[in-house]
Amino acid sequence: MEQFKIQSYGRTELALKYCPEISPGSAFRKLSIWIDHYPNLREQLLALGYCAKSRTYTPAQVRAIVEALGEP
Repeated sequence: MEQFKIQSYGRTELALKYCPEISPGSAFRKLSIWIDHYPNLREQLLALGYCAKSRTYTPAQVRAIVEALGEP
């Protein structure tokens, strides 16, 4: 099994790492729901420069997601 690497990922690319068995759109929606349900994670991502129009997560944003949700 490949070790997960903290780096820049596209939104859907990262979502598919967490949910490879579902469609890309469904994976992205599921990851967004998880982010919203984890206390303060959305706010932390916004503080790190994320906005709704962002198409990628920076390495710092990926690290915040992984620290909250665990490695995919």
